[in-house]
Amino acid sequence: MVTGSGMVTGIIGKKVGMTQLFAPDGTVQPVTVLEAGPCIVVQAKTVETDGYESVQIGLVEKRPVKVNRPMQGHHKKSDVPPTRIQREVKIAPGGDPVKAGDQVNVSMFANGESVDVIGTSRGKGFQGVMKRHNFGGGRASHGSMFHRAPGSIGASAYPSRVIKGMKMPGQMGNKRVTVLNLKVIQVDADKNLLLLGGAVPGSAGGYVVIRKAVASKPVQTQEAKPPKKGKK
Repeated sequence: MVTGSGMVTGIIGKKVGMTQLFAPDGTVQPVTVLEAGPCIVVQAKTVETDGYESVQIGLVEKRPVKVNRPMQGHHKKSDVPPTRIQREVKIAPGGDPVKAGDQVNVSMFANGESVDVIGTSRGKGFQGVMKRHNFGGGRASHGSMFHRAPGSIGASAYPSRVIKGMKMPGQMGNKRVTVLNLKVIQVDADKNLLLLGGAVPGSAGGYVVIRKAVASKPVQTQEAKPPKKGKK
């Protein structure tokens, strides 16, 4: 059974890279190429057993994968081949019930549809406040001795501590990022490819989750306005 857009709302993909497409009128559209799926349902969670409804899907890779014994038992319980990457996605009401072993492929999306992409941003390492928080820094003149420092981080007498949430140097990037309402430019079901307009978090080769947009916005079309009349 191949599940479509009726129940499962997301799929696991891998970022291939970015390219550009040319429209018939000559305009250029930057797109991100994603290898989405195929995926398989490893576990179907229900209200009776887990208290909520969702499915755990696993990415079916081209080469056979090795997993540890707990994961072997988890997949054997559902009678599905082992997968290395699993994610949990929501299911939409309606349609046939989802069960373990059902397949999820890129054909669940259509051209022009809006999707959300969840991934891990690129890690920048330990960075200062100018790069991490876009601080302006001090004067660059000779003898300033205050160029890239954060400045004051708190009062001395009271409260005599650094307030929580203060913008300071630290780890930058390598966080979970969700990009909303990316437009599906093209779907290639034969090659399991999905072309999305715009950028996707993470570097090439990183794994992402593509889901149907939870708050899709209507496409706004610009109406042609009559030319303004010149002054007499």
